Amino acid sequence: MPFRYRLQKVLDFRIKKKEEQLQEVIKAKNEVDRIQKLIDENRLEISGVIQTMRTTKDFRQMDAYDKYLKHLYIKEEELKRQKQEAIDKLEIEKQKLIEREQEVKVLEKHKEKMLDAYKEEQKAIENKTLSEVAVQKYYRLKKEKTEEEGED
Repeated sequence: MPFRYRLQKVLDFRIKKKEEQLQEVIKAKNEVDRIQKLIDENRLEISGVIQTMRTTKDFRQMDAYDKYLKHLYIKEEELKRQKQEAIDKLEIEKQKLIEREQEVKVLEKHKEKMLDAYKEEQKAIENKTLSEVAVQKYYRLKKEKTEEEGED
């Protein structure tokens, strides 16, 4: 009779939940990366506007450049806030993933213990069977020996 783990469905369910949580962590990481890319693009735009301001000779546009720079700085602050929120969410998702992994490890360890116990039980049954065969063989040989001695 082969080994059958009685909590296999629970283990499969927990593995599935762990994989789903891993996907959530990947999504959160991608969101952090996306926001960081937006921040980098915003910084490039700020440096481009500053460079344009320095090279322009039309001082009438300086007010427009100042307003646009203020807008870009406000946008950068908003992106930094969004990035921090995304990082916080990423940390929460990582914590959940760690919990899911621990749940899976507990059941896998339990499964290993049950498998070891099953193997020990099968070994004991096999030893018992071999012992019974050995005893029968011993009595058969003893009987044959006594029959041979009786003939002599």
